[in-house]
Amino acid sequence: MTDPYLYFSRKNGRLYAGTHLLVDMWGGQGLTDIDFVEKTLIDAAKAANATVLHSHIHPFESSGGLSGVVVLAESHISIHTWPESNYTAMDIFMCASCDPYLAIPVLQQAFQPKEIKVEEKLRGEVNSK
Repeated sequence: MTDPYLYFSRKNGRLYAGTHLLVDMWGGQGLTDIDFVEKTLIDAAKAANATVLHSHIHPFESSGGLSGVVVLAESHISIHTWPESNYTAMDIFMCASCDPYLAIPVLQQAFQPKEIKVEEKLRGEVNSK
């Protein structure tokens, strides 16, 4: 029988589907540049040892903001920018042996935010496994 938790993460005696980081950034550069944002998200995924399957970034002409996603074999990275408010929201959700925290320095180096806040949520935690 196949292990139903084969692709779950195991760390410090805990078993869970993956780590989900909520990233809030204020300020920063390049957040209206589709190519720059897409390359940065792909670089961040690779730094976290994730496998990129597909990416798509959609521009909003009215505000100059972007919404996009990099789909990973291990889940996703998404971004939503509000240039008029100098605010960016990102989700980084990864499972298996990927470490989403390794994506953060890549994002900071590229975007150069004035402030960044990262919150963690373990998704799909299995009790007593």
